[in-house]
Amino acid sequence: MKRRVVITGMGVVHSLGIGVEQFWSAVKEGKNGIKKVTSFDTAEFPTKVAAEITDFDPLLYIDKKEARRMDRYTQFAMAAARMAIESSRLQTETMDKDRVGVLVGSGIGGILTLEDQHRVLLEKGAARISPFFIPMMIANMASARIAMEYGFMGFNECVVTACATANNAIGDAFKVIQRGDADVMITGGAEAPITPLSFAGFCSAKAMSTNPDPETACRPFDKDRDGFVMGEGAAILVLEEYEHAVARGADIVAEIVGYGCTCDAWHVTAPHPEGIGGVKCMQHAIKDAGISPQQIGYINAHGTSTPLNDPAETDVIKKVFGEHAYRLAISSTKSMTGHLLGAAGAIEAVITAMALKEGFLPATINYRNPDPACDLDYIPNEGRPADVEYAISNALGFGGHNAAIVFKKYQ
Repeated sequence: MKRRVVITGMGVVHSLGIGVEQFWSAVKEGKNGIKKVTSFDTAEFPTKVAAEITDFDPLLYIDKKEARRMDRYTQFAMAAARMAIESSRLQTETMDKDRVGVLVGSGIGGILTLEDQHRVLLEKGAARISPFFIPMMIANMASARIAMEYGFMGFNECVVTACATANNAIGDAFKVIQRGDADVMITGGAEAPITPLSFAGFCSAKAMSTNPDPETACRPFDKDRDGFVMGEGAAILVLEEYEHAVARGADIVAEIVGYGCTCDAWHVTAPHPEGIGGVKCMQHAIKDAGISPQQIGYINAHGTSTPLNDPAETDVIKKVFGEHAYRLAISSTKSMTGHLLGAAGAIEAVITAMALKEGFLPATINYRNPDPACDLDYIPNEGRPADVEYAISNALGFGGHNAAIVFKKYQ
């Protein structure tokens, strides 16, 4: 018999809010977290906007000495983990730490550190490179640092699957608990990719929006969309075996009941033209949950606001759900949050869990001009109350990675 897995804590660091309460309130109101980039001069770049965090103080969550030895993405992860663990009311000092694991992913890892240290190499020479360069840069350090902070000695891993990273991390953590290898998993994603090199790479690939207006740059499923808008931050969830959570009187946010993971095996950046991988991924997740497609009431779409993704994902949804696709409520909350790359699925997991808990489905903002190729209900511009029992969150990454998670309203 599969063990049940519930969410008992969550933490968020994002431009829309630090902490779940502030973040979720902004999402419900349809606020836009995208602004003009301030951390570097964008004069040479066709993209000028991002969901950049300008009010984060790592010293509120991390010792000053240790904070200096962490890349920004790890700082985000540590802060979100602290919030998640505090909200879960886990007794970290007395619990069996061999039964607590950590699985936090990052698509790019410490790219800010990489750029800074490369500059040091060119300007000052090899002898001036920091001895902390490598452990600051590598993508597994968020998982490692969280475990070290709390002494969690169970299953520990890092997932890197581009923009599917956080969904894979959460899904794999769900399976670790379900099969009995841990009672608690700290999981999610963290990303700090708003750097000149990262921007230059995505701009060169013509993947990002060149619309300079922060209020309209990210418009998923809209006919005038022209590329994704980058975001940064972290979201961490505490997943817990159901009986373990009930025994200690935990407050349960939502339940995770299904997970699907596939690969298109097709192209390094483009989705499969027939959506084969995406279709199978969603079907696997629904089958794993033990429900029918018609029981899904809401989809938090990958919805990147790129010319290729949005009609392709729409087609995938139609193939999975048939006529039910036209009765589904769908939104891309990237319209508000931007695209957090390896942390996107974690931010969207928090949103999906809160949507089920509070009975409110967030909007796709900036939706003005319908695209004939995108003809479903994308909850345009204003969120709506809705009592939904099951929801699915999609994440699709470069390399053809597909990951979907099914959430259930906790009764």
